[in-house]
Amino acid sequence: MQKYLILTGIFLFFLIPGSLFAQEESETDTTPDNVLFEKQWTLGLLVHSNGWGAKYRSGKNITFLRQRMWEVEYTTYKSPKEIRVINPMYADSRSYIYGKLNSVSFIRGGIGFQHILNRKPYWGGIQLSFLYYGGLSVGITKPTYLYIIYVQSLYDYEIREEKYNPEIHFVENIYGRGSFLAGITQLGFYPGVYLKSGLEFEFGTKNKRINSLEAGATFDFSPNAMTIMAYNPKQMYFITLYVGFSLGKRHN
Repeated sequence: MQKYLILTGIFLFFLIPGSLFAQEESETDTTPDNVLFEKQWTLGLLVHSNGWGAKYRSGKNITFLRQRMWEVEYTTYKSPKEIRVINPMYADSRSYIYGKLNSVSFIRGGIGFQHILNRKPYWGGIQLSFLYYGGLSVGITKPTYLYIIYVQSLYDYEIREEKYNPEIHFVENIYGRGSFLAGITQLGFYPGVYLKSGLEFEFGTKNKRINSLEAGATFDFSPNAMTIMAYNPKQMYFITLYVGFSLGKRHN
């Protein structure tokens, strides 16, 4: 439930500024729409094969058909082996992911280039661009905390929030997932690098406004391997396929 609330909040965060700058543009901006704008910025949301994320980009034109861009991106990452379960012995138990030692996310920052393959006509349409990015990334791990049941007697038990330990915590004594902030002071940081490539489809009738869909693949590498699931090998390589939507603006 918390993930859906976070996604909704991020969506509103992007949607409201977009509508505000569009309104301001219509009221105060008298720049002709058919000029070649030098700079641009975008905010976007994305979903990928192992999670979701958000990004910000800004940059400028190098030539008529080539742009240099900077980006900052945050994404979550979940193992393909994650399965959500509940303890059937307790009717009000909370769902959790059995065997998950750490939650993993990435913060990326890098530079990239976008090559326009088909420029959008002045009356509107679709503009197609090929893009590639690369830079530094930081993998962030947060340990999993669970509520554990300790039976005191036949009719009495105690529930404690503890860091998950697969050696002593089993399906029978796990009550459910811990609180969202549990383990926030025990974050692990794993510096690395990333590469990204994809296609961007920009659509609309206004050149100064940016509405685009993007699809591609991202590769992350960390020399220090991260642990996600118990009794599974640590991971140094992370490959994801993504689809994203962005709003933005061009200006001089």
